Amino acid sequence: MTAEMIREILEKTDCVRFSGSAAEKEAAEYLKSLCEGLGATAHLEPFDVDVAEIHSASLTADGKEIPCKGYRLCGTGSVEAPLCYLPNTDPASIARAKGTIVLLDTGVTYWVYHDLLDAGAVGFITHDGDIRYPDRDIDLKTLRPYVSKGRKVPCVTVNAKDALELVREAPKTVSIRVEQTESAAQSHNVVAEIPGQTEEWIALSAHYDSTHLSHGAYDNMSGCIGLLGILDALKGKAPLRYGLRFIFCGSEEVGLLGSKAYTAAHEEELDKIALNINLDMIGTYMGKFIACVSAEDKLLHYIEYFCALRGWGLQGRQDVYSSDSTPFADNGVPALSFARIAPKSQATIHNRYDTRELLSTDQLLADIGFLADFTYGMANAVKCPVSREIPENVRTKLDEYLLRKRKKES
Repeated sequence: MTAEMIREILEKTDCVRFSGSAAEKEAAEYLKSLCEGLGATAHLEPFDVDVAEIHSASLTADGKEIPCKGYRLCGTGSVEAPLCYLPNTDPASIARAKGTIVLLDTGVTYWVYHDLLDAGAVGFITHDGDIRYPDRDIDLKTLRPYVSKGRKVPCVTVNAKDALELVREAPKTVSIRVEQTESAAQSHNVVAEIPGQTEEWIALSAHYDSTHLSHGAYDNMSGCIGLLGILDALKGKAPLRYGLRFIFCGSEEVGLLGSKAYTAAHEEELDKIALNINLDMIGTYMGKFIACVSAEDKLLHYIEYFCALRGWGLQGRQDVYSSDSTPFADNGVPALSFARIAPKSQATIHNRYDTRELLSTDQLLADIGFLADFTYGMANAVKCPVSREIPENVRTKLDEYLLRKRKKES
């Protein structure tokens, strides 16, 4: 992997690649061709995703039109009610929601959504962006099916500037209308392989889709470049003891759908995967390097020692990461995510400012070098030393993250 190759990949993927779109499919085909060009066999694995075409969406406050976008998959309908701004979602706050349209500072998350519906809320307004940014962008959000569970009410999102004005002006009545057509589409995982000496594998993953406003260079074409760099670095050393399987996941941004689809489709083969190494955002000029381990704490200690021996800065923890490592861990595969997390003053994600200008080719090459060395050590081990038992504390966090169990309030 060279700086020139990195620049070319970033240039050719410099577009919005949201779930189920033609651009996402084009990026999948391009990544497949890159893997084949580097000497790996590769193929696409399609999976179904829910999509929607928004025909119209409107929000009015005491008759004044407010720019908004409707949530995909929230259904078609309209509602008029008093506005209720809820900065908190404790039981006392939620009790105020009956018969109102609720303005939230968070997204529409599972427990809050159902608590508010149970309390009698009739619609939702969320906001994104930043009052300090010059733009008035509004992201296109999705009411994810595993969140709504079929309970749909009108939902819209607005720019942060307009959310502030709504709270300032305190309108008596707001109305929401959303019209859309919901359907199914296909997303794709790109799977490339370099066989090893045994039937077991190290699975490496990174997602290549973006949100609706973002070109997703940092989040997460950088991680995909990381996988390609590892492939390039280790292909000449093959066959290693363990095969290397590179999984470029689609539709991560709408609920880890690519990695969920992969683990579901390959359930009977997961016992042959000794370890999942996930990359989600690397290579920024500034930022701390992190490791989040969804496995035994011995793996975290090994990573800490591995970094210390190389003078490589690290912030590590045993936890569940909001990325494609999570479905692997949930299916019993020891998993970890590496990332370089930039300060928000230097790099942001899920908006128009996530562009290739955020990334340093020198830092990408340095991160790839470290990750290739780490992967080589695991893939060429006589026996991958990581226990296949997912610790109970991690399982509890998986249950909470995947909405099987409600997190206890601290």
